[in-house]
Amino acid sequence: MSGTRETTVYDHRKLGRELNLFDTDPLIGAGLPYWLPDGAAVRHALEEYVHQLERRAGYQHVYSPVLGKRELYEISGHWSHYSDDMFPPMDVGDEQMVLRPSLCPHHALIFRSRSHSYRELPLRMAELGGMYRSELSGVLGGLTRVRSIQLNDAHVFCALDQVADEASAALGLIQRAYGALGIAPPRYRLSLPGEGGKYVAAPELWRRSVALLRAVLDGSGLSYEAVEGEAAFYGPKIDVLVIDGAGREFTLSTVQVDFHQPERFDLGYIGPDGARHRPVMVHRSIVGSVERAVAHLIEVHGGAFPSWLAPLQLVLLPVSDAERADADAVALRAAELGLRARVVGPEQGSLAARVRQHRLVPYQAVLGSREAAAGQLAVRLRDGRRLDALPAEEVLGRIAARVAEHSLALWDEAPGRRG
Repeated sequence: MSGTRETTVYDHRKLGRELNLFDTDPLIGAGLPYWLPDGAAVRHALEEYVHQLERRAGYQHVYSPVLGKRELYEISGHWSHYSDDMFPPMDVGDEQMVLRPSLCPHHALIFRSRSHSYRELPLRMAELGGMYRSELSGVLGGLTRVRSIQLNDAHVFCALDQVADEASAALGLIQRAYGALGIAPPRYRLSLPGEGGKYVAAPELWRRSVALLRAVLDGSGLSYEAVEGEAAFYGPKIDVLVIDGAGREFTLSTVQVDFHQPERFDLGYIGPDGARHRPVMVHRSIVGSVERAVAHLIEVHGGAFPSWLAPLQLVLLPVSDAERADADAVALRAAELGLRARVVGPEQGSLAARVRQHRLVPYQAVLGSREAAAGQLAVRLRDGRRLDALPAEEVLGRIAARVAEHSLALWDEAPGRRG
C-alpha cells in the first residue's frame, strides 16, 4: 500500500464507503451523510486533537444552539448578504427561527453577555459546532459539499494592536495541525472583496482589515496570492488552499479579520483609560469543517491514516484458538491505554488472509504459541517492516507513545528488521 499511495488518485466518496467510514440514505436526504463506527472513530480523534491544540493555545470552549431568531442574522448581516445559502425560516408561534449558517453571531452574543476588561483580551472562544447551508442538490457530493456541517470554529476578541499577533498565531496552529495530519504544504491566498452588493459597504473597515492581513502574510514570509471577489461578505480572509484527489483546489482553513460584527452587535470592553472600546474579531478555523477535513485525509492517505487517527490502530492476530485468550488480554490492556484494538481470530481466515484484510491498520501483532508463552508480540508495521518479538507491554507502550505524540512515524529506528 505504502509504495503506491503517492501515484494513486483516491476518491473519498468511493473509498470512504468501501472502508465503512460513512454513507448516506435517501430517507435522510442528499448532503446529509451519517458516520459509521470507523468513521466516527476518525472524526472523534480529529476533534479531540483540535480541542487539545486549542486548549493549549489559550482557547476557551463553548457550546451554542444551532438555531437562532431571524433577527439575529438580520443584525449580523447574514440575512441581507447570505440568505440565498440559508434554509428558510421556521415559524414557531409568532417568531421565525433559522438554522444558523455560521457560528460567529452566537459567539458575538456570548461575548456581549458579560462585561470585559482589556486585561481579559485577547479572549479566545472556540467551538466545534453545527451549522447548515442550503446547498443545491447538483453540487452535493460525499463529505466535501454537505448541508449539515460541523465546523471547527473560533473567534478571538482582541484590541486592535493584538490583531496581527493573533492572526499569526492562528496560522501557526494551522501549520502545526497540517504537520500532524500529514497534509502537504498548502497554498495561501489573501481573499479580497470584489464589485457588487455581496459585500458590506464600509470602505474604511475594509481598508484597515485588508492592511492587517496583508501585513501578517508579509511578516510570515509565506508566499501568497491576492485575489479579488473571494472575501467573506463582512471582511477579508486568508484562505489556506489544498488540492483534492482530482487536482481541484479548495479552501480547508481560514483566518479572517472582522470589524463589522463587533460594530453591528455593539461589542465593547473597558480599556486602561476607563473608557469603552470596540474589540476586533479574528475568525479562524484550524481544519475547517470536520466533513471536508476527513474527506481530504481519506484522499491524502488512501485510507492509511496516521496511527493516531486510524479507526483501528492495532489488530491482534492469534495463530490458533489456543492463543485467543492471550490476545483478548492484550486487547483489553490496549484499551486501558486508550488504543483502538481488535482481536481477529482464525475463524476469520488464515493468518495471511487476515494480514491482507487489515493491511491499512498501522500495527498488526501476531501471537503464536511461542509469543503467548513468553508474553510477547511479533509486530508487523503497515509499511512492511517486521519487528523482533518484544514484551507485549513494551509494544503497547511504544504504540501509545506514538499516538500521544500525534506522530506520523510508526516506530522508531530501534530494534527490528525489514520483511
